[in-house]
Amino acid sequence: MEIREATRADGADIRAVADASLGASYASPLGEDIVDKAADEWYAENRLADRLDADDVQYLVAETDDGNVVGFSESELDGDAAAAIQWLHVHPDARGEGVGVQLLEHTETDLLERGANRVEGRVLAANEPGNEFYQDHGYARTGDRGLDVGDETHTEHLYVKLPEGEEDVELAEQRETDAGTLWVAFDERERGSAAPFYTAYRDEQRTEKYGFYCSNCETADTAMNTMGRVACNNCGNERRETRWDAAYL
Repeated sequence: MEIREATRADGADIRAVADASLGASYASPLGEDIVDKAADEWYAENRLADRLDADDVQYLVAETDDGNVVGFSESELDGDAAAAIQWLHVHPDARGEGVGVQLLEHTETDLLERGANRVEGRVLAANEPGNEFYQDHGYARTGDRGLDVGDETHTEHLYVKLPEGEEDVELAEQRETDAGTLWVAFDERERGSAAPFYTAYRDEQRTEKYGFYCSNCETADTAMNTMGRVACNNCGNERRETRWDAAYL
């Protein structure tokens, strides 16, 4: 088994793995039509080519000795040196053979070498094997969030893993903002057009949510509409699409 950086030539193989893996993991809780539409949206030839070429996106593939791609990981690095694993897919026919573990280990190593100070993952609660996978490999569950997919709201679990020896790093930091003293949860991140947004709380225990903190201009002067779109009133930073938004929200 070889884990290597993906190229445009791997596009068709990546799409085939994604189709099979999404169907196996999400067709039951979400519906086959939603899963099919997701694959069509995310792994369209032009979009995938753009993702493979992007400097802040990491794509790794797992290739067997006979040249078959049986898995891939897709990750993003943000400006604050956090890295998020967007997807780690293994073809159902290759599951249980250690492919996912090898992919995860190589993904983590590459992300840390590129400057990440932590690696994050998100998994729908309905995907029990996916949640167990992260938990079994040293990821701590840091929170949950509601995610609208189609006409239903699903729970997504948030995970984070810190580099070895940095277990005591505080992921919620106190910040003085235009809205007063807030605790910014750096493990609860939303992608922004200019820089990430982070969930902001009134207390260190995260019991009273305030809203969002814009890391681009370091302000809490943000707003969210009824469709879940976050925007900074100060600098214009806007929440980018999540992995489900493009097809469903």
